[in-house]
Amino acid sequence: MKLAAVLLLCGQVLSYNYTTKYFEVPVDHFSFTNNATFKLKYLINNSFWVDDGPIFFYTGNEGTIENFAENMGFMFDIAPQFNALLVFAEHRYYGESLPFGDESYADPARLGYLTSNQALADYVDLINYLQTTRSRSSYSNKVPVVAFGGSYGGMLASWLRMKFPASVVGAIASSAPIWQFQGLTPCENFNRIVTDVYKTALDDDCSVPLSRSWKVIRNITSNDAGKAWLSAQWKLCTPLKTQSDVDTLVNWFSEIVVNMAMVNYPYPTSFLAPLPAYPVRSFCYKMTESQTVDDETLLTTIGAALEIYTNYTQTTKCNVINETAAALGEDAWDFQACTEMIMPMCSTDDDMFENSPWDFDTYSENCYKKWGVKQTHPELPILEYGGKEISSASNIVFSNGLLDPWSSGGVLSNVSSSVSAVIIPEGAHHLDLRGENKDDPESVIEARQFHIRNIKKWITDYYYSRDRKFFKNTSLYEKVTFARRVNT
Repeated sequence: MKLAAVLLLCGQVLSYNYTTKYFEVPVDHFSFTNNATFKLKYLINNSFWVDDGPIFFYTGNEGTIENFAENMGFMFDIAPQFNALLVFAEHRYYGESLPFGDESYADPARLGYLTSNQALADYVDLINYLQTTRSRSSYSNKVPVVAFGGSYGGMLASWLRMKFPASVVGAIASSAPIWQFQGLTPCENFNRIVTDVYKTALDDDCSVPLSRSWKVIRNITSNDAGKAWLSAQWKLCTPLKTQSDVDTLVNWFSEIVVNMAMVNYPYPTSFLAPLPAYPVRSFCYKMTESQTVDDETLLTTIGAALEIYTNYTQTTKCNVINETAAALGEDAWDFQACTEMIMPMCSTDDDMFENSPWDFDTYSENCYKKWGVKQTHPELPILEYGGKEISSASNIVFSNGLLDPWSSGGVLSNVSSSVSAVIIPEGAHHLDLRGENKDDPESVIEARQFHIRNIKKWITDYYYSRDRKFFKNTSLYEKVTFARRVNT
């Protein structure tokens, strides 16, 4: 199966194809009593691969792998420069990579294999297979592998380098909130960043009517007539009936507000949903002069403004309020967020959201009701991956856009000489991993150049270390070939 695409590079249009492949991996990498396996999906592109070139490996995250591959144009942009093989690996339990097929979500016993360390082990096995079957080298069976990842995928890319340095020579970890865990980052920081994005989108402070809206929603939906009225105004597929429905609506609304801040890119995109350039600005423009209107007018205005996210293509007939990003595997991620990826968040008077304290016990109880699992050790990923004690790591670049709320849990300053932080003031969620665009801010162009310099160093160091033992006995031709490669 192939997915056709087009790449614009140096003024030329280059066509390329993803080939869809599958690789068999264990359901449980860490047991000697469970021999079950399943097929992990991955996409591969060898359009730019020459001789002994490296592998650029995307560590897939919470969704179908095609959606991430189509939004990671930076890898394609630089692949010709490095003669790189491109690989995008799907995360287990997402897309087609289901260990138990349609029964993968049937019960906790099957879902229990959905963890980051199991996913990392999948990637290590796939990388080993690719290195030993795809190498064209006359020096060794191995070629260097660079990990790339954005968001949770960025966390995985960095952890892959930390835990399995023999598998990848370095990692570009964009918008990777590896410190968004209990005790590492104040729970209020995330929503404060979202608020700042809305405050500064236009001259008028767009956060003011939003901060007022939560109480208005609660007041209007306090009776059946109000629930029916808002259901119609906001074009809900299923009318509000209960207080639980209202809670779901509030969560849906707040998630959309957050999502628009995350993907506040300077050009139209369709990563989470089809959106215009700077969707927060477009949303806030529709909210202009809504700060002093009556309650019903405020919610009517917000309903119209929400269509920037929910109906930009004018094809949505009604809104499903338990879904905000169809391309992502929201149920599987909810399980992960209940077990391993517990990232405390709260709202206070200092942000524009409805006040909501962080209460781990309540959170854990709700997870138990939904999934039948109860996490009592929220510090698990800190123990697994080191928390802020990562100075022993090497060859990782953490990049964060300051318009991205997930930068609250990101690495924002250099950890060591080989674990670097790149700040992109005008950047939203992993903007630097997107393809080159004429509307890119200068800061993201500079960030990508920094990535390229580091990738070049990692690959050069690997080739030199790998091949130097063969160098003395090689021909002049092979020496020249080697010199050209490491100086690419």
